[in-house]
Amino acid sequence: VDNIVLDKLSRSTARKFDIIFTKKGTIGQIGIIPKNALYNLYLLSSNQMRLRVDISKADPYFVYYYLTQKNIIKKIIRDSESTGVPKTNLAYFRSFPIKLPALSEQQAIAHILGTLDDKIELNRRQNATLEAMAQAIFKDWFVDFGPVHAKMEGRQPEGMSREIADLFPDRLDDEGKPEGWEWKTLDSILELCYGKALKASERIPGKTPVYGSGGITGYHNQALVITPSIIVGRKGTIGSLYIEHRPFYPIDTVFYVKSDYSIFFCYFILKQQKLKDMNTDAAVPGLNRNNVYRLVFSMPSNIVIEKFDAYIQNIYKKIYHNYSEISILISLRDTLLPKLISGELRVPDAEKMVADIV
Repeated sequence: VDNIVLDKLSRSTARKFDIIFTKKGTIGQIGIIPKNALYNLYLLSSNQMRLRVDISKADPYFVYYYLTQKNIIKKIIRDSESTGVPKTNLAYFRSFPIKLPALSEQQAIAHILGTLDDKIELNRRQNATLEAMAQAIFKDWFVDFGPVHAKMEGRQPEGMSREIADLFPDRLDDEGKPEGWEWKTLDSILELCYGKALKASERIPGKTPVYGSGGITGYHNQALVITPSIIVGRKGTIGSLYIEHRPFYPIDTVFYVKSDYSIFFCYFILKQQKLKDMNTDAAVPGLNRNNVYRLVFSMPSNIVIEKFDAYIQNIYKKIYHNYSEISILISLRDTLLPKLISGELRVPDAEKMVADIV
């Protein structure tokens, strides 16, 4: 954006430490441009607005955390204009009452909560890296046939023991796949089963995740599937993929996978396909399972799949550990937030709790 246009849009720009709100639509969404933001300036959409804190009077992160308390979010939603599309305005936030302790205490509270958020974000980035590693291994073994090419060139396949390398053929056949491997269709290794309708009003509070095509949509007290499986978006967000090892409830906008093969092998086979481009419905995007069943892949020997599964399990153990830690950290943050803001919990006590976990 050139400087002339930028001057005209100056009221729609945001910078580090600015607090961002939704102006209409889904009211109650609040974020902050972080201190380590990649850019110095950002452009807001017409549905967003910003609040810039006077840092001589208040810590921006303290104000951000104050506004993200559940009771405050409920108040913002309750006070919004509800006729038609929900909306609010900047004047409302400028006049919003907020209790400010001494600036030094604000900074201490913001540091404690920020430490937890930083650790949560670190774990999420680690998981993204680990998942990318797992997908890269699958692609190398079963799509690009890296170990076979290495052996054809007289090289030891990288990152692989000789024991596993010996399981791969020494050459490609006339069709360009590893010698001895077969072309198979997806219906030969998995079944896509329909989920079952479960309205939000019919759900009974529990710990069982309920999956729609956009991921977890809530929780219920009963599971439809009790074995580890893969959830595949069927309506709406078609082709979305989720692995779930807990008992879960897939609703009627998704398929779930049944297979005698490794859940990880099936997951990455599906992930390699362009399911999101297979829409068969002009109105609401839809995925036809018969079209998925016809997709072709190169099938390795069972022992190679077993070795892949063992390899990937080690990666996913770390991923699941990180997810578990994220859950604990979020719970701690949400517990500490109102207690620190209200003064019910002293800063030194909270610092010790965070230090013990982080």
